[in-house]
Amino acid sequence: MEDIADELNQKEDHSKDIAEKAVNNPQLISILLNLIFSDVARIKFRSIKVLNIVSGENPEILYPHADFFIELLDNGNKVIMWNAMDILANLSAVDSQEKMGDIFEKFYGFLSDESMITAGHVVDNSWKIARAKPEFQKKITDNLLKLENIPRDQECRSILLGKAILSFDKYFDEIQDKEEEVISMVKRQLDSPRNATKVKAERFLKKFAHAQNVV
Repeated sequence: MEDIADELNQKEDHSKDIAEKAVNNPQLISILLNLIFSDVARIKFRSIKVLNIVSGENPEILYPHADFFIELLDNGNKVIMWNAMDILANLSAVDSQEKMGDIFEKFYGFLSDESMITAGHVVDNSWKIARAKPEFQKKITDNLLKLENIPRDQECRSILLGKAILSFDKYFDEIQDKEEEVISMVKRQLDSPRNATKVKAERFLKKFAHAQNVV
């Protein structure tokens, strides 16, 4: 454990290299899971970062530890929690035990979190869950559409709506029954006070022009 901890603690970030090693070494996965609780910040955050990388490329390797990451949703450290959210979204691709169903309400409850970054992780990951779990698509779409009405300052709301547009872009062709509502929401963002969100809306509407006859 000391060797990998030392490697994680180096000034230069070798997270991708360590992730490649971990894919072929189950023992290293166990060590990384333990190091998330290190007292050394760099080791702690690099460990969860490595596991996040592994989950994106080889989710089946981490799926046996899904409950571990579910517990991290209650971790007091936001960075650890945000990475756990990303990892669980990645694991939905191999979710044979329906873990995402168990935590769905909790996960989407974070849309109302006081931290915009926390809410942003929900939105950014929504397309992954929607594509991996078609049975949740309607609920996911409903939750993202509610972003317009969740109490936040205008700038934060605009940022989250921009993220929602990008997420919708990834699974819009699979959406059933909600196309009209999604298109209407995106059209409203053409008047967004945030230029980046307005641009996302314009690109989305251009890409899915064929669907706009539903409005």
